Amino acid sequence: MKTLQLNSLKSLFFLLALALTLSGCGSTALVNAPIESIAGVPEKVADLEEAEAKRWGHADLITDTIPGMSVTRAYTELLPKLKVQEKVIVAVLDSGIDLNHEDLDGVLWTNDDEVSGNNVDDDKNGYVDDIHGYNFLGESLPEQLEYVRILRLKLGDAALQAKAQALLDKERPEAEANSARYTQILKTVEESDAAIQSHLGKSVYTAEDLAGIETTDAGLQQNIAVLKQMFSFAPSINDVKKQLEGGVKYFDGQVKHNLNTEFDGRAVVGDDPYDFNSRGYGNGNPMNRSEDESHGSHVAGIIAAERGNGLGVDGVADHVEIMSIRAVPDGDEYDKDIALGIRYAVDNGARVINASFGKSFSPNKEWVYEALKYAAEKDVLFVHAAGNDGNDLDDTANANYPNDQVFTGPEMVDNVITVGSLDQAYGSGMVSAFSNYGKTNVDVFAPGGGIYSTMPGNSYEFQGGTSMAAPAVSGIAALILSRYPKLSASQVKKIIMQSGLQVTIEVNVAGNEEDKKPLSAISRTGKIANAYNALILADQVSRGKISL
Repeated sequence: MKTLQLNSLKSLFFLLALALTLSGCGSTALVNAPIESIAGVPEKVADLEEAEAKRWGHADLITDTIPGMSVTRAYTELLPKLKVQEKVIVAVLDSGIDLNHEDLDGVLWTNDDEVSGNNVDDDKNGYVDDIHGYNFLGESLPEQLEYVRILRLKLGDAALQAKAQALLDKERPEAEANSARYTQILKTVEESDAAIQSHLGKSVYTAEDLAGIETTDAGLQQNIAVLKQMFSFAPSINDVKKQLEGGVKYFDGQVKHNLNTEFDGRAVVGDDPYDFNSRGYGNGNPMNRSEDESHGSHVAGIIAAERGNGLGVDGVADHVEIMSIRAVPDGDEYDKDIALGIRYAVDNGARVINASFGKSFSPNKEWVYEALKYAAEKDVLFVHAAGNDGNDLDDTANANYPNDQVFTGPEMVDNVITVGSLDQAYGSGMVSAFSNYGKTNVDVFAPGGGIYSTMPGNSYEFQGGTSMAAPAVSGIAALILSRYPKLSASQVKKIIMQSGLQVTIEVNVAGNEEDKKPLSAISRTGKIANAYNALILADQVSRGKISL
């Protein structure tokens, strides 16, 4: 999935929460009556401190006035009393992971039945040297979007071809214009920056330094005006240049690869991606192939970055192992890779599959549907990102594959949970402007805007998207299953949905302040995923006190 990382500050409000009492050794009991209404929680209008911003998804709305998932509260009040039953394998079906990252290397799944580097399928699972997962992309990196491949390969009927062509005719000129625009802005900023550095005699300067320059030189005045505007977007000009360089790279990639009908990124892999029986491709190294291929590492850290090691970030889940499955390129994923990736995860012990990707065309979606049914049969939960287009997924024009139902039709399986994104602030702007939504097709919302997590090369960054909200929910699922492993995937899905924090106020839809709806009108539950409440409900379900 080719997405531009997003980060915006919005907000949220909730009415009910579940109360808790601790009794006996390793047990919890659910209080039947909810906590009283907490409508008086003030809006979080001030910017978060750096430490708050890095952990806001773990915060608690009552104690912090930040709409996180009460993860820290769960670790403080609940988890010390709950016995760990087993480690949970979470498959990250994504772009590959930095397997050497300081905050991830201790939580990797290891296939003990495979001998590394001997080029033999020791465990006879059909995949050679798959020590920490599998790489279905070989050495490929950029890819076309699916509808561009449809045009290049002339897939489907005339109607599908026409739909794809109309979309390309719209999106390629936009990408070309944006590439030129970002390139020109970057050049202007670089020239202005060089002039100011020369004038001040130093390479790093502040907005205050800039404001203190007095000059009658028209050229220098223009440079100052340009940079003053840039300081409104970022705290330093170097940050501005980095963002602009990212924009240039993103739109250049769209023009050269994603939206280029002449490009074939799959040629180096050696299979026919539209033949499900063309197997034996890829390799056992599911490592990211460049530092730009960072998506999977960021997702993995949200779920399971080593807790309490004093480095970077803490994942939502403890007692978890991450299985890396590299199947999502810089472009649209192939249906075959996703279907085989799901089956690989299921067959090798994953209880949760995180799927932070999506696309609007899926010519072989039946392969993925069959894989989802297989996962359901084996009790594996599939957590899917809702997507970042600000669209209503219940509208037939806004398909987001893979999914577990056809728009407003019945669900095909009961092991898929689709997650929308929330931002940091508390108020009517809580739903991320980019987040897709849908009364039928989006189940819950979770923190996804401006999430700090692991990046290749032992680094850390803020990124935003429903891609970040999905792993937050995968982390909750792993927490539940590590303490209550006998729960089914369907039960875990329902626990997460039913235990969320109920939101009753109206929220901006797709960032539009003129279009406000209750959260219950743009998602199945109208709730925010909450680790604290989910563990309480899981305990009750596991004891047979509550049926779902």
